[in-house]
Amino acid sequence: MDLVPALEEPLKQSLKSVLGPATAKVMAEHLGLHTVGDLLHHYPRRYEERGQLTHLADLPMDEHVTVVAQVADARLHSFASAKAPRGKGQRLEVTITDGSGRLQLVFFGNGVHKPHKELLPGTRAMFAGKVSVFNRRLQLAHPAYELLRGDGEESVEAWAGALIPIYPATAKLESWKIGKAVQTVLPTAQEALDPLPPALREGRGLVPLPEALLKIHRPHTKADIADARARLKWDEAFVLQVALARRRHADAQLPAVPRRPKADGLLAAFDDRLPFTLTEGQQKVSQEIFADLATEHPMHRLLQGEVGSGKTMVALRAMLAVVDAGGQAVMLAPTEVLAQQHHRSITEMMGELAEGGMLGGAEQATKVVALTGSMGAAARRQALLDLVTGEAGIVIGTHALIEDKVQFHDLGLVVVDEQHRFGVEQRDALRGKSKQPPHLLVMTATPIPRTVAMTVFGDLETSVLDQLPAGRSPIASHVVPAADKPHFLARAWDRIREEVANGHQAYVVCPRIGDDLDDADAKKAGKKKSPEDEAEKRPPLAVLEVADQLDKGPLRGLRVEVLHGRMHPDDKDTVMRRFAAGETDVLVATTVIEVGVNVPNATAMVIMDADRFGVSQLHQLRGRVGRGSAPGLCLLVTEMPEAAAARQRLNAVASTLDGFELSRIDLEQRREGDVLGQAQSGARTSLRVLAVIEDEEVIAEARQEATAVVTADPELEQLPGLRTALDALLDEEREQYLEKG
Repeated sequence: MDLVPALEEPLKQSLKSVLGPATAKVMAEHLGLHTVGDLLHHYPRRYEERGQLTHLADLPMDEHVTVVAQVADARLHSFASAKAPRGKGQRLEVTITDGSGRLQLVFFGNGVHKPHKELLPGTRAMFAGKVSVFNRRLQLAHPAYELLRGDGEESVEAWAGALIPIYPATAKLESWKIGKAVQTVLPTAQEALDPLPPALREGRGLVPLPEALLKIHRPHTKADIADARARLKWDEAFVLQVALARRRHADAQLPAVPRRPKADGLLAAFDDRLPFTLTEGQQKVSQEIFADLATEHPMHRLLQGEVGSGKTMVALRAMLAVVDAGGQAVMLAPTEVLAQQHHRSITEMMGELAEGGMLGGAEQATKVVALTGSMGAAARRQALLDLVTGEAGIVIGTHALIEDKVQFHDLGLVVVDEQHRFGVEQRDALRGKSKQPPHLLVMTATPIPRTVAMTVFGDLETSVLDQLPAGRSPIASHVVPAADKPHFLARAWDRIREEVANGHQAYVVCPRIGDDLDDADAKKAGKKKSPEDEAEKRPPLAVLEVADQLDKGPLRGLRVEVLHGRMHPDDKDTVMRRFAAGETDVLVATTVIEVGVNVPNATAMVIMDADRFGVSQLHQLRGRVGRGSAPGLCLLVTEMPEAAAARQRLNAVASTLDGFELSRIDLEQRREGDVLGQAQSGARTSLRVLAVIEDEEVIAEARQEATAVVTADPELEQLPGLRTALDALLDEEREQYLEKG
């Protein structure tokens, strides 16, 4: 984080005499550590107390572990094998203990000689290796080890602290080698430039950065570790929030055309047509958006809404307000299916107000145009013409909208649906199509915990829709354990037949398409199987196979169709139209239906191999049913045993419809990096000690402090340490990310 000359020195130079260039190469390739500063910010994952072994009963299978223990027993055995037929094969078995538990180490062949001499009973050492089971006993085969001799000054100093740091390591580089490298460069920590303003640091009782680095790598007490972590968390939260605060500050300086709706314009006419009243939440969020649109700086707002909370209605009213004010509005959807669906539902909601320039169109009407990659040439030419002349007030499309050929007459508002599927570069390219920056509204149906919103979308103001519109029905969710209770699965198909008999429709969702291409892709990618995949010894269920089995078996006689991402766009659209019109009873699909598909008559969903989907994804999928007046039903089918983590995840989804609660569960179960995604890409920028859920207070306070600092000193001229830390955080990739955010 602190790029000053001493900390900028490449590791291959500074470690030359200690560990050699090969170690520096492994650090660069496997851990992303290139400079002394990088290494100082590679913090221990945990600490072993001298002589305490990691609880042996808790050792995770198939994982790389580091343990500190004492040799209890060592025996050399001879045996016969294909390589050593005369009984000359050698196996060294060493038992290590922490006084309460035991673990077997095993060495073979030529590898027995060194440990046989060194690992004598009573010897203490650190051992690292992969945990496996042999004869029902846990063992480490050929572990790397480092003796804790306690002779010589350096060794005493290194181990006397009793707290031994265990670093995030790789199979190619053990924790203690990283520890040795850290000890070598630790003196340079004194030169680390402190990014926190002195008043902030002292006001919060935080230790200076050089002291924090010393304490995290060489603690003498647990209090040292707590001090160091508290300080380093603040660094990570504060520097990131300053970057975002500067972005917000810069945006606030940009000019934009204010867009205010007319009292008797298109928006008023639309509101008069509505057959229902907006929820309080929709009205409140609309007011926030209209207030932003009326200013002379571009709006940057994130609209979070539960599945089915009426985000599209809020976005459409914002678009109509902009058209009223003489501008154009564009809505970007992540897929063609969704773009077509939005186009259809928006033109239906607007009725004659969407027929601008046509016979029978209302007086205030505008034209609503779709633009997607699969349009025919003539339709596309007409759509492009409507955009450039300003005839089309509202445009809905996919990233085809971003192509160079597409020109707008006066682009006033960009609405991005489902942010996490849309690249930053794409949003940026679209914003560049306006003479002045257009207003930006980003919608997501994936509930994001407040702290993640502050960390990832910290440059956007946030609005939340958490009420469901009147008339929405509850969704009952149940886990169907197909392996333990096959009759539950049979009952699931009966339930689908009952729903269809009552005039409703159903979805069946599978993780895979199931054509030859699908399998070839998987082979080509050489995908590693998870332990759970291995346990099942079968690929995930596929749409084409499941549809065929259902058609011939439990759903025989019903109208079953398939939908997946590899179909031609026209075919996809035809299938969706038939399903929406009620001409299909059961749609067997991949996750292409996850976002935005709206068929109020669909009341039931069966998700096959539900354990293969993430928590948020299951919540999104479930939101496709119960969209009308009849109650919804979602059945999560799995073959995972009851004790499996995947089953716990499914139980969590079945137990609550609160997306924010589920997003917390999801975040706790995954590494933060997965959630922070692109915003946290790049070796230096990922969070090391800050946990987005646990450290909610730190992040919220850091955001306040950062805003105050940037307001007082936007260029950070008084804070050179903070500027240096920002430069390190905002390497080029990150800089671009924020620029385009």
